[in-house]
Amino acid sequence: MANVSVAAEWQLLYNRYYRKPELYPMPWKHVDLSRTKVAAAPFGGPVAVIRDDSKIVQLHAESALRKLRLFSSSGRPLADAVWRHSGGRLVAMAWTDDLTLLCVVQDGTVYRYDVRANLVEPSLSLGKECFEDNVADCTFWGNGLVCITEANQLFCIADFRNPRAVKLADPGIEEMPHCMAVIEPQYTVSGNVGVLLGVDDAAVLAVEEDGVQRLGEGLLRGPLQKMVVSRDGKWLASFTHDGRLLVTTSDLTGVIIERECESALPPQQIAWCGMDAVLLYWDDMLLMMGPDGDPVHYLYDEPIILIPECDGVRILSNTSMEFLQRVPDSTVSIFTIGSTSPSALLYDALDHFDRRSAKADENLRLIRSSLPEAVEASVDAAGHEFDVSRQQTLLRAASYGQAFCSNFQRDRIQEMCKILRVLNAVRSPEIGIPLSIQQYKLLTPSVLIGRLINAHQHLLALRISEYLGMNQEVVIMHWACSKITASLAIPDATLLEILLDKLKLCKGISYAAVAAHADKNGRRKLAALLVEHEPRSSKQVPLLLSIGEEDIALMKAIECGDTDLVYLVLFHIWQTRQPLEFFGTMQVRPLARDLFIAYARCYKHEFLKDFFLSTGQLQDVAFLLWKESWEFGKNPMASKGSPLHGPRIKLIEKAQSLFAETKEHFFESKAAEEHVKLLRIQHELEVTTKQAIFVDSSISDTIRTCIVLGNHRAAMKVKTEFKVSEKRWYWLKVFALATIKDWVALEKFSKEKKPPIGYRPFVEACIEADEKGEAIKYIPKLADPREKAESYARIGMAKEAADAASQAKDGELLGRLKLTFAQNAAASSIFDTLRDRLSFQGA
Repeated sequence: MANVSVAAEWQLLYNRYYRKPELYPMPWKHVDLSRTKVAAAPFGGPVAVIRDDSKIVQLHAESALRKLRLFSSSGRPLADAVWRHSGGRLVAMAWTDDLTLLCVVQDGTVYRYDVRANLVEPSLSLGKECFEDNVADCTFWGNGLVCITEANQLFCIADFRNPRAVKLADPGIEEMPHCMAVIEPQYTVSGNVGVLLGVDDAAVLAVEEDGVQRLGEGLLRGPLQKMVVSRDGKWLASFTHDGRLLVTTSDLTGVIIERECESALPPQQIAWCGMDAVLLYWDDMLLMMGPDGDPVHYLYDEPIILIPECDGVRILSNTSMEFLQRVPDSTVSIFTIGSTSPSALLYDALDHFDRRSAKADENLRLIRSSLPEAVEASVDAAGHEFDVSRQQTLLRAASYGQAFCSNFQRDRIQEMCKILRVLNAVRSPEIGIPLSIQQYKLLTPSVLIGRLINAHQHLLALRISEYLGMNQEVVIMHWACSKITASLAIPDATLLEILLDKLKLCKGISYAAVAAHADKNGRRKLAALLVEHEPRSSKQVPLLLSIGEEDIALMKAIECGDTDLVYLVLFHIWQTRQPLEFFGTMQVRPLARDLFIAYARCYKHEFLKDFFLSTGQLQDVAFLLWKESWEFGKNPMASKGSPLHGPRIKLIEKAQSLFAETKEHFFESKAAEEHVKLLRIQHELEVTTKQAIFVDSSISDTIRTCIVLGNHRAAMKVKTEFKVSEKRWYWLKVFALATIKDWVALEKFSKEKKPPIGYRPFVEACIEADEKGEAIKYIPKLADPREKAESYARIGMAKEAADAASQAKDGELLGRLKLTFAQNAAASSIFDTLRDRLSFQGA
């Protein structure tokens, strides 16, 4: 009898059964679909209702101001907002995939609302042409829309997550098309949205961004009045001018179904019911037509709205919400009248078992070999049921059969129970999301939870997340932010306690994000209290800065040891505080001070000098000034008597005076003083010689350069000023004279007095200048016979080298000299003879 009562609700269309259970009676008040515009979201989403301003309607004890009212699918009110927008008549409205309500008005403005009827800023515009020509009609899909203006131009926003209005190709028509349909971008070859326009000719215009095509010529017998594209973009269902339902491929190259309808008047609505049937709605009749067989009629005495879903159509009326769907094969196999399928016999066996009849065992024996299939069909049928008691019975039948079935997946029933518990929870009238199992799988649990929290059903969302083993952080975070927004009258300490009680349920939750929301809502004290509980410094420190807690932020950054965070705080404080206050903050925190100094040394010398002066570090200021003077020196304009030379000297003088104030830096003070003196002399030399070759050279190089230039008086002045020693003076002058090959002056200089460095530098200078003749003048004057021998050897005089070496009586020296003259056999024999003689004398 149960099978009879279940199957009695079905309607047969060709060879497939359809059912239309009532999901909810609609408890809403003062809603008449005949005088309103309606937008219903797919996947059991909310319903938006607003009075249709294109119709003249009688007001029944209601305000002349229109209200946008949002309801759940069960008719429970969610929110409302007074419609005060300019821009002309409301042309159309629809929900996007992320449940944003789009409202398009005549001037092309798109107003957006969330599920709480809050206006989402900013509003969008479809462009100047839409503003000037007025929008006439719109078609929506997923996250996009296409509109047509009164000038018959098409405009498209392909994705509202990146809203950009694009004008499509000019269709070249003068009259408004009879109907319009959209092929979504993922189903077109070009990847762009395709718009189908039913025009007066026996053809359909396919309009894309880059061109227009005429489709269906030779296939259509007249213009199309209504059309709709299937969910997968493959098929086009249309109502022709002569009262026929025509189903073709979406490119209108082939006819799939052609059926006569009972009315030649175009239907008010046309929609796909799954992929097997098409619904056409007139004033009082809903007609369902399939590929063959008699159509199914449903009569209504009130207006209805068709809401297409992936596996059927929801039917919204003034009094109820119904769901028209194809009966699943598993359900058909169990509940068809007279069915003897294994699943039907299993269901019947459970009934006999409950009545303690032996026939239960008989049924099980009959389906022993097909028992796994019967159990699977029972589980599948339970998943497709909206009636909870029928779900329970089917699952009990599956469990009963599983007890006698060894090769059935044991967790299949458990999984289905899990899914049904979730579905039944969200289907309850208080929640009002009538998802089928197919819709639930397509929507995914994470998206469902997102929809629940946006509807402020946080408790249910949290329980579902916990039940399914999903991350609860998103739910708790959204609840906390919503609680802060809605609790303006609750004191900060009390609200903090309430929030922490829930936030601690989820490890790793971002307290900083909740604190940021509190700060955004003007509760800075609450934000400061919340951020104290944030364990991650990378999130805690920036928020502390944003709420004005710079000192705490600096302390936290230093504690975590992250130099990037410390610099972040330093730069923030630097910009917001007076210099002396900033310096005081730095001085008591060594790490922050050291990082600041390291940065300022590279980029902010003046500020760093102020810091050192404020802390009494005069020597550090002096070093900075000295470094700045060197930066001046790198400027090519700092020499040749330019104005930059004076400031450079002044910087060093300032550094010298600062060094002089500290006893520990006497050496630096003296060095700076002499540096200034040297720079002045060098500058004068450059001015005199008109050659920029002196500044920043050493004292030795300055003397050498003066001698090379023949300015012996200047060289002597430098020697006297800087107390250059006689030995150093001789070395410099000898090599300078050799550099300019002034051998006469060199010889004269050697005779002025006995050189304190001896004559070897004279020899070296001559040899390096490759003047052997000059070197011979000084070699005999060398006192050390070894030096004399080596010098003779260097200019290739073997005999003289041998004589000098014999005076030294050094066998090792003779060996080295022999190697020097290795290629000269005669010279080598001389050294061998001398070494042998020396060896004999030693013996």
